[in-house]
Amino acid sequence: MAIGELFGAPVERIAAGGAGVLSFRGKRVFMDLAVPGDLVTGRILRESPNWSQAELVAVESPSPDRVEPRCPLAGTCGGCSLQCLAYEAQVAEKTRILRDAFVRLGGVFLPGEIPFIASPPWEYRNRVQLHRNSRGGVPGFKARRSGAVVPVSDCPIADPGIREALREAWALPGPSSDRFTLYARGGVLLSDGIIRGKTLRRGAVLLRGRELCLDAGIFFQSNGVMLEKLIEDLLGIAQGADTSLPMADLYCGVGVFAAFLGALFPRCDLAEENPAAIALARENTRGLKTELFAQTVDRWAAGSGMDGGYGFMVVDPPRQGLSPALRQALVRKGPSTLAYVSCDSATLARDSRELIAGAYRLEQIRGYDFYPQTSHIESLAVFRRLIR
Repeated sequence: MAIGELFGAPVERIAAGGAGVLSFRGKRVFMDLAVPGDLVTGRILRESPNWSQAELVAVESPSPDRVEPRCPLAGTCGGCSLQCLAYEAQVAEKTRILRDAFVRLGGVFLPGEIPFIASPPWEYRNRVQLHRNSRGGVPGFKARRSGAVVPVSDCPIADPGIREALREAWALPGPSSDRFTLYARGGVLLSDGIIRGKTLRRGAVLLRGRELCLDAGIFFQSNGVMLEKLIEDLLGIAQGADTSLPMADLYCGVGVFAAFLGALFPRCDLAEENPAAIALARENTRGLKTELFAQTVDRWAAGSGMDGGYGFMVVDPPRQGLSPALRQALVRKGPSTLAYVSCDSATLARDSRELIAGAYRLEQIRGYDFYPQTSHIESLAVFRRLIR
């Protein structure tokens, strides 16, 4: 196919990055804003030996799952790639993507269905990052296909507190920053920028009836409703682990998981490379017996960290997943029960393959829709150790 060539084809499914997948002349074609079941006309933008990228020119026959986006910036703003797909179909596509990652990338057979927990599809997002707009004072989000900033005066996926701040233009970046974060939940509004002329970046938020300290400039999960459901599931898993031994919370952030699970165990060890996050984790786990390590998880594991004889461990790595060294350390000396919280299905599948080949059995896998209207997938895999 030639760059600029027009073609017509049906859309088959959604790819992991959110683009629609089509087949044309024996090649896979990826197209943003395309919905499975659509018959579309597209234009080729990029060619490679095995795949092509195209833009949507026209929907000739819409899918039954195609819906009108709620946000007028859908397709322009880079934040939501699936607003044109009905929410039930979004969940179904994400479930398939998660399963496909395990089968194709991990070589792992998954018997039965994967539970995938749905979220409120709108006004769910408690944390957003905004950018300074060079064309005026109104901040915005990055555009879908460029680094340009799209001015935003509302966002239907955001918490009502964030929506109000956007509509009233209360929130602005600081004088020396090009971007800033807003966090809102239950009437709390925090920012590492400026709100109504003041800076209020630290505060407390209620989660499952417990107050947790957070800082708007430090990562905190963006969907509180789904975070509470994940914590509830982790509590059930932890209660079935060996609670006579310590637990570990790796990539612990501000210590959310340890705050809720730590009381089940005689001690909880927390590792996190961000010292400001570890300081908040210390506050959030006050009253529990803990040891906190302000260092990378790899450095922690390379020292005496993995010698703790843990009955339970929860890991919540960044998108890159576990390093080869940490995977090997878990195979050698990991806990009897390992809960792996993932934000990337491909790296979870890769890591699962090595854990299963080395010492573990995959007991369960489930998905959580922390980010409706987007292609992002959160999941939880639970492993039980087979050998020592």
